[in-house]
Amino acid sequence: MKALRYSKPKEYSIVEVPLPEVPDDYILIKVKACGVCGTDLHIHEGEFIAKFPLIPGHETVGVVAALGKSVKGFEVGDRVVADNSEVCGTCFYCRRGQLLLCENFEAHGVTMNGGFAEYCAYTAGRVFKFNNLSDVDATLLEPASCACHGLEKIAPRMGSTVLMFGAGPTGLVLAQLLRRNGGCRVVVAAPQGLKMDLAKKLDAGDEYVELSRSNPEEQFKRIKEENPYGFDIVVEATGSAKILEDAINYVRRGGKLVVYGVYSSSARVSWPPSKIFGDEITILGSFSEVYMFPAAIDYLDSGKVKVSGIVNKTFKLEQWAECLESMRNKSAIKAAIVFD
Repeated sequence: MKALRYSKPKEYSIVEVPLPEVPDDYILIKVKACGVCGTDLHIHEGEFIAKFPLIPGHETVGVVAALGKSVKGFEVGDRVVADNSEVCGTCFYCRRGQLLLCENFEAHGVTMNGGFAEYCAYTAGRVFKFNNLSDVDATLLEPASCACHGLEKIAPRMGSTVLMFGAGPTGLVLAQLLRRNGGCRVVVAAPQGLKMDLAKKLDAGDEYVELSRSNPEEQFKRIKEENPYGFDIVVEATGSAKILEDAINYVRRGGKLVVYGVYSSSARVSWPPSKIFGDEITILGSFSEVYMFPAAIDYLDSGKVKVSGIVNKTFKLEQWAECLESMRNKSAIKAAIVFD
């Protein structure tokens, strides 16, 4: 089969590799589409938790091509999405029920081979059926499951006010989830352009603040002036350490600051401990997900959370360089590799 494989960071090629083996409890998926996100840019650079050599692709959508002999509940041809996470079940954290903190955490497309290939294999317990979404829109199910995990971590109180910095794909999903689960007023603050236009089209927020790309200080000042008590929940979803550092200044006393973007491993922030202490601010991190695909499918496949238009560019495997560039120059809100 054809696959995109990295030998090491920044060095990749289109190669022919054997079909994955299909053990008794595995499902072989014929890939129809696989999403591309900012994490893939970090993987390209050798950051995040990537291991090489690697076939990337952690947002895999396709149809069942073959079943291991012990698999039940699936048929060849079923439309499915795959959860990319794998946990060991035996380490210190897994035995405490904190599976996402697994010391041996693996992820298809990050530390093990993923969906930038014509076929891939997953344990049946990590494969889920869906019905209504297009293959391309279904690539949002993995980011949406991360957003569902974020929602559970935030645990918003009824009537919460929310400030979301950033209008990227997973932020737009989380904003919609917050509106449906305790957030009575969600303000989306992001630069003018494609993503903000899409945020409005998807009805992701109650209010929108379009930030100047050259000098957003006036808009930041206005947010503070119009919200003198701040917000119950502030979500930093841009991956900018500079914005994250300032985000604490928008958090209401007793509120929560959510570290939700993907940041460079060298990024650092500085916050006054006295403010965190005196205002009783809770700082939360939200990374990946486990067991949230059913919730994500319920929200997206039903149309309660809208994702149409988030993937605005599609590419073939052979166009990987072009795909990477579209992510770098931000002409792609979100991209996907498509087959057939």
